[in-house]
Amino acid sequence: MKKHLIELSLALGLILLFAPSALPLDGAEILKKVDANLQPESFESYRKLINIEPSGAKREFLLYTVKKGNDKIVSLFLSPASEKGRATLRLGDNMWLYIPNVGKPVRITSLQSVVGGVFNNADIMRLDYNVEYDVQKIDEEKSEYLLDLKAKTAAVAYDKLKMWVDKKAVISTKIECYAATGLLIKTLYFKEIKPFEGVQRPSVIETDSPLYKGYQSIIAYANVKKKIVADEVFTLEFLGKIETIR
Repeated sequence: MKKHLIELSLALGLILLFAPSALPLDGAEILKKVDANLQPESFESYRKLINIEPSGAKREFLLYTVKKGNDKIVSLFLSPASEKGRATLRLGDNMWLYIPNVGKPVRITSLQSVVGGVFNNADIMRLDYNVEYDVQKIDEEKSEYLLDLKAKTAAVAYDKLKMWVDKKAVISTKIECYAATGLLIKTLYFKEIKPFEGVQRPSVIETDSPLYKGYQSIIAYANVKKKIVADEVFTLEFLGKIETIR
């Protein structure tokens, strides 16, 4: 009996010795953690959007934004004066632009841009990546994961993404955005990690594009704070009253 126990212990030891050192990587879980570290599920933020032209000329916009859950996000333009009072609303794949003194909100698309520059409406009103994309492949590099993402539907702005993720912080450091043809549309760079709500998050997102050579756009967050507001805020009827929830 004792001999059999010794043999069993040796066998188990060999199994553990040659077993994989870690469980297989779960790309979906990594992507969800990236989303959680980029922004809370429901929050308010103040951010500055800066468009830079090849000549060096700049145009800046200040936005107040509130997001709720996986499919609702609304933004109010605070400056410049020419844009003040404008607001955008996104519900899932549907987007609208509200302009004061205009009869009703107008529909806009993800590939348009309410501010011009390299960022489009999908970038400015971004939902969590795991809502819009599936992880098709994951590669493990020295200090980063490389995720290959595929859009879940044709309504998503980019058909494919390549996302580099810092292993330790589980934060995206760079994302390449591709069309269905394989054309590189733009690259996003996540920089200047700062604590927001006790979580280390990128405070700056920069982008450039081979389609807009010499142009650059930047989003800089001044604050990101958890906040939950009523669903009424995310309706067409409320777009003219977003200022009241600040």
